[in-house]
Amino acid sequence: MPAPVHVLRVALPTPLPRLFDYLPPGGMAADAVAVGQRVQVPFGKRDVVGVVLGHGPAAEGVDLREALALPDPAPLLQGELLASLRWLAGYLHAPVGEVLATALPAALRRGEPLPETATFGWRRSEAGETAFPAMRAGKPRALAALLDAPRSEDWLDDAAPGWRSTMRSLRDRGLVERIEMELAPATGPRTPGDADALFRPNDEQQAAIDAIRDARGFVPLLLDGVTGSGKTEVYLQAIADCLARGKQALVLVPEIGLTPQALARFRARLGVPVHALHSGLTDHERAATWLAAARGQARVVVGTRSAVFVPLPEAGLLVVDEEHDGSYKQFDGIRYHARDFAIVRARALGVPIVLGSATPALESLHNAASGRYAHLRLRHRAGNAKPPRVRIVDVRKRPLQAGLGDEALRAIRAAIDAGGQVLVFRNRRGYAPVLLCHDCGWSAHCPRCSTPDKPTPMTVHAHGRRLQCHHCGHRRPAPQACPDCASLGLQPQGNGTERIEAELQARFGDVPVLRIDRGSTGQRDALQAHLDRLGDAPGILVGTQMLAKGHDLPRLTLVVVVGIDEGLFSADFRSGEKLAQLLVQVAGRAGRAERPGEVLLQTHHPEHPLLQTLVHGGYHAFAEGELALREAAGFPPFAHLALLRAEAKHADPPMQFLQRAAAGLAEADPDIVLHGPLPAPMPRRAGYQRLQLVVSAAARRQLHAALDALVPGLHASPEARKVRWSLDVDPVDLY
Repeated sequence: MPAPVHVLRVALPTPLPRLFDYLPPGGMAADAVAVGQRVQVPFGKRDVVGVVLGHGPAAEGVDLREALALPDPAPLLQGELLASLRWLAGYLHAPVGEVLATALPAALRRGEPLPETATFGWRRSEAGETAFPAMRAGKPRALAALLDAPRSEDWLDDAAPGWRSTMRSLRDRGLVERIEMELAPATGPRTPGDADALFRPNDEQQAAIDAIRDARGFVPLLLDGVTGSGKTEVYLQAIADCLARGKQALVLVPEIGLTPQALARFRARLGVPVHALHSGLTDHERAATWLAAARGQARVVVGTRSAVFVPLPEAGLLVVDEEHDGSYKQFDGIRYHARDFAIVRARALGVPIVLGSATPALESLHNAASGRYAHLRLRHRAGNAKPPRVRIVDVRKRPLQAGLGDEALRAIRAAIDAGGQVLVFRNRRGYAPVLLCHDCGWSAHCPRCSTPDKPTPMTVHAHGRRLQCHHCGHRRPAPQACPDCASLGLQPQGNGTERIEAELQARFGDVPVLRIDRGSTGQRDALQAHLDRLGDAPGILVGTQMLAKGHDLPRLTLVVVVGIDEGLFSADFRSGEKLAQLLVQVAGRAGRAERPGEVLLQTHHPEHPLLQTLVHGGYHAFAEGELALREAAGFPPFAHLALLRAEAKHADPPMQFLQRAAAGLAEADPDIVLHGPLPAPMPRRAGYQRLQLVVSAAARRQLHAALDALVPGLHASPEARKVRWSLDVDPVDLY
């Protein structure tokens, strides 16, 4: 009897929840290929890159195809990271091939060769040392002067932005040379001087630093500190201790806009190269950082959501800054939560993890109250900074100019005249939310997202010249006349950041007015460029929630919050928490240095309980009351949810699919609570009818047991082939 043929079990980036069998390439023995290696294989009519997850005998009577190539001599995914990713696939009930593909940088997913990971720098050549004293004043001499010692390219990025073209000119003249830098030893944070009091931890900061340093093994610590309390200083001291022990540190931040600020501060203080990992980098740069971490060359990595997947063979500390932020949740594809997966990885790695926020998620506060997390409090601002004074401004029956009342406009003038900076916060980009006909009432709706019962307005952009749907991206020019009555009385209704910007530019022409939103910060480092343009001079920032996320603006003395009322009456059970976090975070941008700060909250509902609680009791008073309501209603963190969505061009196939799912769940566990199937809160998007089924269970184990029984059958069901469907475990948004 012939010996069985052994094959490779390969995970491929497909929605099918299974592994695929291939013969090893070039007649190799299957066991010569390691688990975790990339492998290029034929799949249908194309070639794809997968990951080997095992070996085994070939099934009888199956015509197997041979793998094409092994791009690497050793596995890319191994040890803790591979085990954690397999756990994540099981927890999300997602195909393991798609999870592994999500974890790999795009260049490595495509099968490209491994990039160079050494840290490079520049120094003056022998000819450059000779020529330097005689060089004329200008950019070349200024850059050459910085090379009094070898300088890494990261250092040059911070010290001399835009240095590369000048450096190329110096290189062409033979005056400088590129070198591979040796890995710098961990020197710890720079010793502060007498004038640098902000580097000296206060008693609360020191207690938090000591608690993190003393943590051994897996310890989750919630660093709960008011805005401006110096959480970053705590991170720096803890990371320095981690580096001194010869370990790696990973820091997650919620937005790409935060990374330049964080990188510059970390590089200035830690004495080692600090690597970035975010969507603003090229595919090659992201792959190089990922691989440098895998090789232990990257000792500190600062990145956004996807950085949670970097390998950490010598891990010592994980940090999640602004842990409450919704940006850590992936809303399509593999719907993971980076904060939650970071906790899973910290447990597997046996290292402490610090979750920092001025407005912790209610789940995190509940975990701290129940003893699952160590709770570290920073109740006071660092240095001499004082909390801003917060006032609710009643704008009922008051004239408004682009959403701004007279009291707000007077306060803006006073702040600018005093040499301060102002933030006008409006969490809606564009010029106006709606284009309306004043004569007949017609309004512009998205043809791809609207239904007869629930129209979706198109947002007005470009001062009324363009309409855009912020849900599906559909664009069209604004009509010259009303399509219904031919009237010329078309008027933008409401206020977005563009309209507020235009109004403030007209009123305050003596100072710069800069808009910070997704439309104005699309290019790499654009947000930091806007902030650098403002500098320390008086001026006005008009922005969305991008500006509420950890930016340090020491000259900011006034924050005006416009248009919060719609957030007070949302059907989403998390809306109160999200609004409270947003208001506290944006208010915290004011008065972070020596100057006192003031915050004006404009509203038509000044007596609303949420606003009154925040102003008079603070975020923790709100959180205590909200947690009591969640417990009474059976919402997270006192229940565990999964959201099953389905969509198609017509509503019948999604309804049939979800009805089958509901029946399967009820059969698996009669105690599971089901809400639906029902139309989604937004029932149509991009031409697809959307329905959903919310699954609730009192215990996490109960929820996953029911999903384990359901999901394999869903993939194989005939209804699944007629819809696009997704499963979101622990959803943060039911929209």
